[in-house]
Amino acid sequence: MADFTRRPPPGPGPSSLGAEQDENRNITPLETPAAQANPVLSAPPRPRAPAPAPAGAALGAEPRPEPTRSRPAVSAPLPSVIFDPMPRPRVPPAQSAGVAPPGAPPPFGEEMLDVQTERRTAPPGPPPPAQEPERRAAPGMERRGPPEADRRGAPPAGPDRRGAASAPQQGYAGPERRGVRRADGSDAQATNRFWPAQPKTLQESGLNATFVEELVLKAIFFAGEMRGMDVATRLQLPSALVDEVIEGLRRQKYIDIRGGGGSGVGRSTMIYQLTTFVTDVLRQILDRNRYNGPAPVPFNEWVAAVKQQTVRGNRITRHRMQDKFGDLIIRDYIFDGIGPAMNSGRAIFFYGPPGNGKTAICQGMVNCYEGDIFVPHALLVDDFVVKMFDANIHRAVEDEPGMPSYDRRWVRCRRPLVVVGGELTLEMLDLVYTPEVKYYEAPFQMKASNGMLLIDDFGRQKVSPKDLLNRWIVPLESDVDILTLHTGKKLQVPFDVFAAFSTNLDPSALVDDAFLRRVRYKLEVQRPDEEQFHEIFQVMCRKRGVPYDARAVDYLIDEHYRPHHRPFAACQPRDLLDQVIDMANYQGQTPRLDPALLDAAVRSYFVRFDKPADSSPTAASAR
Repeated sequence: MADFTRRPPPGPGPSSLGAEQDENRNITPLETPAAQANPVLSAPPRPRAPAPAPAGAALGAEPRPEPTRSRPAVSAPLPSVIFDPMPRPRVPPAQSAGVAPPGAPPPFGEEMLDVQTERRTAPPGPPPPAQEPERRAAPGMERRGPPEADRRGAPPAGPDRRGAASAPQQGYAGPERRGVRRADGSDAQATNRFWPAQPKTLQESGLNATFVEELVLKAIFFAGEMRGMDVATRLQLPSALVDEVIEGLRRQKYIDIRGGGGSGVGRSTMIYQLTTFVTDVLRQILDRNRYNGPAPVPFNEWVAAVKQQTVRGNRITRHRMQDKFGDLIIRDYIFDGIGPAMNSGRAIFFYGPPGNGKTAICQGMVNCYEGDIFVPHALLVDDFVVKMFDANIHRAVEDEPGMPSYDRRWVRCRRPLVVVGGELTLEMLDLVYTPEVKYYEAPFQMKASNGMLLIDDFGRQKVSPKDLLNRWIVPLESDVDILTLHTGKKLQVPFDVFAAFSTNLDPSALVDDAFLRRVRYKLEVQRPDEEQFHEIFQVMCRKRGVPYDARAVDYLIDEHYRPHHRPFAACQPRDLLDQVIDMANYQGQTPRLDPALLDAAVRSYFVRFDKPADSSPTAASAR
C-alpha cells in the first residue's frame, strides 16, 4: 500500500500540516480556561486572582488589621497594584476618586490591569462630595471608601472605557452552540440547550394564517373527515390554535360540522368535513404542494437549533468510550485515534484491508455522543416544504415523566448516524424535489446534522472519487453546504456533521493533498493478531450460544491459516461460526467447534477463483 500521508519533518517542531490545522482550529471557551491556567501558554503572563477578595483586602497582600472607628487620615498613598512587579508612580489621594457602587463585586484579573491604566491616565480631580459619608462608615458595615477601593483596584470616577463595568460580571457560557460540561468531563445539561417552546399564537409558530389554513384543508381532504383534535395531532400544533383556524374556515364556509365525535364538548371533539365552496381553492392548494403532515418549522429557527446542538467541541474521554462499542475488540491505538477526532467534530478517514471492522467502529462511535437533539418534521423555505425527519435514520426518544412541554413539530431523537455506500451519487447530495407531490426531501448530509455521516466503501460509488471529493471540499472547510432549489435559488445550510470516510482500496489512488488537508484525522484499521483472533472467536461464540473451545481454534489456525499464509480478518470468526452452525443444523447435530465442521466451513468460505488461460470454465479452488 502506498504511503499517502505526509511525514513530519525532522526535529521537535510540528509538521506544516499540523501547524495549518492548529491555525484553523477553533479555540472554544471550554478550552480557554485550561489554557490560561498554564502560565507557559499565556503570553504575556497575566496575574489571576483565585477568587474575589473580601472588601478592603488587596489581592496577594498580607491581611491588614481591621480599622477602628476613628480612622487615621491617609498620609501616604497606597500602592495601586500590589502584585504588579513593575514599579509605577504612586497616585495621589486626589486622583483616586472612584468609588465602587454598592453591591458591585471587586474587580480582579484582567480588569485590575485595565483599572490601573485608567488610573494612571485619568486627570486628577477632587473626590465627589457624595462619596464622603462612605469614608466614615461605622465598624461592621461595608467599607467602600476610596482607600479601600484603591486596595481592591476599583475604577475611578470619570468616563468608563469598558462600558457598564459597574454591573456584576456574568458567567460566560460560550457561544450559543457550545454547552456546559462538568469538571469530570461528563456531559451536563447545557444551560443554553435548545428546547423548542410550545407556540401559543400563529406569530410564535413563525407561520402565517393562510399556510396553516391550507394544512388544515389538506388534512381533512386526504382523510375525508376529521375531528378537531385529530387535525391538531396531524399538524402537531396546540388545539387552541388549530380551533381558531378551523373557526375561521367555517366562517368562510370552506368546512362544516358533520356532528360530534366521542365524549366531551368543544370544537376539538366536533367532526369536520369540506364543503363544495372549497373545491376551486383546494385545487389551487394541491397544485402548489401536496404536503400533508406536521406543520413545518421556519428555516431560520432550524439553523439556530443546529448551532446550539452542535457536534463540535465535545469532551469524550477514553473512559467514556470503552463501553460504547459493544462486543467489538478495539485496540488502544483505535481509541487514541478516534477520540480526538470525535472531540473536534471534524472528518476522519479510515483505511485498511476489508473485513476488519471499519464500519462497525463508525457505528459504535455515534454511541459515544451522549444526550439527545431535536429534529423538525419539516422545514419551510420560501413557501417550499423540505421534509427532514426520517424514521429510518432518526431514533425517537420517549419523554420522561415530568418533562416540560415542547413544540411537537420537533422530534426528540438520538444523534443520527447516516450510512451511505456504493449507491451514493452527486444528485443524492442535493435537495430532492418530487414534481408529483411538489415538496422536497432533505439530502443525507442535512438529515445527519448534529450527528455522524459515514461514507462507506469510498471509491466504489457510481461517481468518480475525484468528483465526490470536490463536492465535499467546501463543506469540510467552511462548515457550510450550498444546496439548490428547483427554482435555481442557492440555499446555505449548516454542515454540522462529523463526517467519516471508510475505504479498503489503496488511498493513494483515491485522495489528493487538498482532501488530506481538510480531513485532519487518518486512521489505519489493521488486521487482528492471533490473540485477538481468539478473543473475537470467544465473543462470537458467546453471542451465538456455542461453547468456546480454544483447542478447536488452534486447530483452525494450524491447519488452515499458517500453511497457506492466510492473513487474519476480524470478520472471519463470525462468518466461520455462522457456517458451522448452519452445517450442524443440517446434519442434525448440536452446534459446536468441531474440527470436521470447521474443515467444511473453511472449504466453503475460503475459495479462490483462478482465471483460466484458455476458454475453459473458470476453476475454483479452496485456499
